[in-house]
Amino acid sequence: MQCSWKAVILLALVSIAIQYTAIRTFTAKPFHMCPVPNPLNCGLGQDVETFDRMCDEYPYFNYNSSRKTHILILATTRSGSSFVGQLFNQHSDVFYLFEPLYHVQTTLIPHLSPSRYAVERRVMLGASRDLLRSLYNCDLYFLESYIKPQPANHTTDKLFRRGASKALCCMPVCDAFSPSDGNIEEGDCVRKCASLNLTLATESCRERRHMAIKTVRIPEVNDLKALIEDPRLNLKVIQLVRDPRGILSSRIETFRDTYRLWRIWRATGRKPYNLDLTQLTTVCDDFLNSVSTGFSRPPWLRGRYMLVRYEDLARNPLQKTKEIYEFLGLSLEKNVVDWIHNNTRGNNDVSAKHKYGTLRDSAANAESWRLKLSHDIVDYTQTVCQHILDELGYKAVNSPEALKNMSLSLIEDKTFIPFL
Repeated sequence: MQCSWKAVILLALVSIAIQYTAIRTFTAKPFHMCPVPNPLNCGLGQDVETFDRMCDEYPYFNYNSSRKTHILILATTRSGSSFVGQLFNQHSDVFYLFEPLYHVQTTLIPHLSPSRYAVERRVMLGASRDLLRSLYNCDLYFLESYIKPQPANHTTDKLFRRGASKALCCMPVCDAFSPSDGNIEEGDCVRKCASLNLTLATESCRERRHMAIKTVRIPEVNDLKALIEDPRLNLKVIQLVRDPRGILSSRIETFRDTYRLWRIWRATGRKPYNLDLTQLTTVCDDFLNSVSTGFSRPPWLRGRYMLVRYEDLARNPLQKTKEIYEFLGLSLEKNVVDWIHNNTRGNNDVSAKHKYGTLRDSAANAESWRLKLSHDIVDYTQTVCQHILDELGYKAVNSPEALKNMSLSLIEDKTFIPFL
């Protein structure tokens, strides 16, 4: 029976590989490097006519010769990544996409199994890297292979969280709003804009000087090495981390069915025997592996990696945003500053409490998990995740009284200097 079970898993993985290979076969474009001596000056060398001819032949390289900055927000679910994404979404010259790798996951691995999670998510990596490379080149048509049902005439209404991208809700993609409009509500975009035309979205992408993508579907920064080392992409990674205790608390509240056993533990004080501990350990292991790579400062990460603690951003959102923009070499626009002021002061409105919303009292939210988790769950988390808690400067609590004492901060003052 055990062999039969293994055979089923093997067949499933082979099937996924075949699907991905088929997608690559029918959609991938030839991958060329513009063969010029200086890759930063394609079409600008001594032999202008020869260089121009080469760049015409290789339009991919010619497009990225402008050295636009490509940004990847590397995070995990319930770590504050939607908030960080908005720091770029509000910038008038940034084309922002919210979780495009969602479509890769739902196509290749529609039903994630906890017992095979580590294996299945690795299967996604090759497809995810290919899609990211295409998107950073403003080739949004590549998404069509993963959107179900497949778009007709490059038009779809199935792009995941389309309304979370301001660039996809205003001209030239949608005429219901203009780029000068303030905060465009996601629901308003979905209601007022027609189906998404990927040709117009591509045009909008090419018109903007920078591009940012948020994802919670890449486990570690090591998985991005091939993209970071690609000189044509000029890719910079903002890795967002958060106290694992806060992540766990937020997931328990948000994904109530998936984290049902954790809620039982919290309510009864008894840990269920069949509790899926990988829901916690995977987060801590991924953080530790990724952060250890960043701290070791390998040459391929020089000038390409910045670590940001959610708690630092929550306590000093404007200052931390300035630091992020400085690292990226981008100017901080007034509308980004205004958005920060309007979305970090707290609000009692029902709409502000939406599980995927970004409007909240950010400072109070940073350690609110202390009022929601029981001490035994916190103590267990501290044991399992001790190494990453120490690395990131999160203090342990040793008693229920200390846990609820909100005047006692559990966040060390720690500065993470970007590797420049």
